Amino acid sequence: MIIGRKEMIISCSMRTLYRQFKEKVFDEVTLPMKGKRKPNGHQERRGKQAFKRNIVERKTDYPDFEEEFGHIEGDTIVGAHHKSAIITLVEGLSKVIITLKPDGRRASDIEAAMDHWFNAIPRHLFKSITFDCGKEFYNWKALSNQHDVAIYFADPGTPSQRGLNEHSNGLLRKEGLPKAMDFNLVDQSFISSVADKRNNIPRKILNYQTPLEVFMSYMNKDILSSLI
Repeated sequence: MIIGRKEMIISCSMRTLYRQFKEKVFDEVTLPMKGKRKPNGHQERRGKQAFKRNIVERKTDYPDFEEEFGHIEGDTIVGAHHKSAIITLVEGLSKVIITLKPDGRRASDIEAAMDHWFNAIPRHLFKSITFDCGKEFYNWKALSNQHDVAIYFADPGTPSQRGLNEHSNGLLRKEGLPKAMDFNLVDQSFISSVADKRNNIPRKILNYQTPLEVFMSYMNKDILSSLI
């Protein structure tokens, strides 16, 4: 982020801009998503969670969701050859990113890593988590019951419902957790350091505070080391 530098204005309509990418005037690989998107008519083929709580219930349960600390969006990012994964959690108000390293990609591995993390933090510090519909979160009921946290699921094929988490995952990819990396070869301290770098960058949406500064304002510093 460079203070005082303005964006270059392109005087054309959105339709013209899309056409210029299609005609290769601009290179789509320079875009954040590198021109990749799910085609129209795409059907989500990943496993569905039985009896899951849908994201629409979150607003009913927590009417002040958008202004209340303690609501998380969660997902996993997958490493090389789909053989490893990292759990990513993002708190809504502070934008703080929390990364956890499970022993594998199975639902039992995700549950064990989340369970270990929950046991290290104060009970009821976080009120809810919203995941995508991946099979890796199949054991969500056990986590919800044991740690008394509400768990919801976004609709299949709608990453925009977890936009903060999706954006944060993209930043983590750029900062040191690329798709080509085998996460089995790195430890928790490494993936925590990648998240820590992002958590210490001032953000305009936070009035130029860092996510960590905002996060700390909501809790006792003595428990911070077990969270980030």
